[in-house]
Amino acid sequence: MQKKQIEIQLQEHQKSLEDCACCPHMYGPPIHGLPVVSNVMLIGQAPGFKEIEVLRPFAWTAGKKLFSWFDAIGVDETKFRKTVYMSAICRCYPGKKTAKAHGDRVPDKNEIKQCAQWLQSEIRILKPPLIILVGKLAISQFMTVKKLSDIIGQVHTINIDEHQCDAIPLPHPSGASTWPLTEPGKTLLKQAMTLIQQHPSWSIRTDS
Repeated sequence: MQKKQIEIQLQEHQKSLEDCACCPHMYGPPIHGLPVVSNVMLIGQAPGFKEIEVLRPFAWTAGKKLFSWFDAIGVDETKFRKTVYMSAICRCYPGKKTAKAHGDRVPDKNEIKQCAQWLQSEIRILKPPLIILVGKLAISQFMTVKKLSDIIGQVHTINIDEHQCDAIPLPHPSGASTWPLTEPGKTLLKQAMTLIQQHPSWSIRTDS
């Protein structure tokens, strides 16, 4: 399929996504990245309250840290958004845990299941050779996670609806998490970023 045809499919897909209101306890509008025809897909967890204000994934504090990791391997935020398709497990903001607790609520199983149709469609359209999974919730949808240290810093082969691809997991860039700042997390994160940089699909996208 030609690149223009895939781009049109993605645009139509995103228009349908924007109209989704399946989950009554989630706060919209649904968020997505640019309709980039890419060999690389990034899958995050769910947007925060700032993301649904500016209509852009990873647009606040966690995004600054995430993009600093990619900037360290030669791809700034602007180039990243234009060359990597940005997706997520859930596209709407789940809200706070409670009125008194800090942090956002984790989407429940039904919300994840309802939103999975959008991600599955994107994978069918793009068939990405490389998927970057950000955060434990995203990682756990595709592989078993007991400890981040057991899976980060490695390339994993996964199968999604008969599509086989490489997956490289990353920790969530939340300011509340010290995992990427302490050992072994610090070293494993660096290894993961090196694996992304060296992956054939990554070099195709960033050298063009």
